[in-house]
Amino acid sequence: MDKQEIRLIDILRDKISKNGPINVGAFMDLCLSHPEHGYYMKKDPFGARGDFVTAPEVSQIFGEMLGAWVADIWHQLGSPEAFTLLECGPGRGTLMADILRATRGVEGFHSALDLRLMEISPVLKSMQEEKLSLYEPQWIEGIDEIPQGQALIVIGNEFLDALPFRSYQKTRSGWAERCVDVKDSELVFTLLDEETAPNCIPFHLRDVKVGSVFEYSEVRNEFFRNLSRILADQGGAGLFIDYGHEKTAVGDTFQAIKDNSYSSVLNDIGDADLTSHVDFEMLVHNAIREVRVHGPVTQGDFLKNLGIEIRAQMLIRHGGEKHEAQIKKDLHRLVASSEMGALFKVICMCGKNEPELKPAGM
Repeated sequence: MDKQEIRLIDILRDKISKNGPINVGAFMDLCLSHPEHGYYMKKDPFGARGDFVTAPEVSQIFGEMLGAWVADIWHQLGSPEAFTLLECGPGRGTLMADILRATRGVEGFHSALDLRLMEISPVLKSMQEEKLSLYEPQWIEGIDEIPQGQALIVIGNEFLDALPFRSYQKTRSGWAERCVDVKDSELVFTLLDEETAPNCIPFHLRDVKVGSVFEYSEVRNEFFRNLSRILADQGGAGLFIDYGHEKTAVGDTFQAIKDNSYSSVLNDIGDADLTSHVDFEMLVHNAIREVRVHGPVTQGDFLKNLGIEIRAQMLIRHGGEKHEAQIKKDLHRLVASSEMGALFKVICMCGKNEPELKPAGM
């Protein structure tokens, strides 16, 4: 272990020794967001040399398709002279750079643009600033800082999966919360006994077999509720792309990724990304009635509906044979069911504008 990892483990050990086992959400939040040693606070996790590769890093076509989507929403909103474009968790700024490059020819779009980025990582903020400086972005820490009084378009790619969640396991006597404890100086999972199911567990899942795990993220649900209220008030749309399941179900999806490989979630503390699958049905349930929710649909279907295959053929024609194999490989990775196409889902939330927004690709 390096010095940083030991220090973060010491922080965890001290916290647990003083207060007892901590829930999975608190553990995840500390590992990812500790001001000095948190995973997102100290490194660039993206790309082949990082810990994982996201869709914008696979191919520019992904961002171009989202650029077309954003421009279409803006037109449907009446091409307002001022609007906010917000990306949640912008990474290196690659996706937003592709979106804005793809919209350069949309008359009036860039002059109306008020670009906001929601980011906690100093390392990634610096990269975003360098890549997007021409567009004069402003950074926010939460959606409560979104400018009021103008339409809003929100993009979030692999943002929701990194928000903390809590984990419960079915036992013979009921449900118990899975927590992180220390045993012989090592981090271990433990169960805090409960006689009754927490209110967050749906009734149709309360009689599942012993050992089943249910994951619940109030942080995600609250984010979705609050954003839906803003969209209902200001008008606009939010598009989120992430891996997860369409229906609420049991399953242990807590995972760590380091060097583009899976790792134990209790190893590489502060040096591995921690995520869980998004419960899209739960998100839909938490959106307020004043918005319309579209989806979820698979990423593959969404991108195909937007015309990604046509765009790939255009690039092949312009790029020549030397680029054809790579373009086809990238396209396959984005849309194929065996790759990202089926695992990743897309959900859209629209304010009840007049006329009603009809988000493309859904």
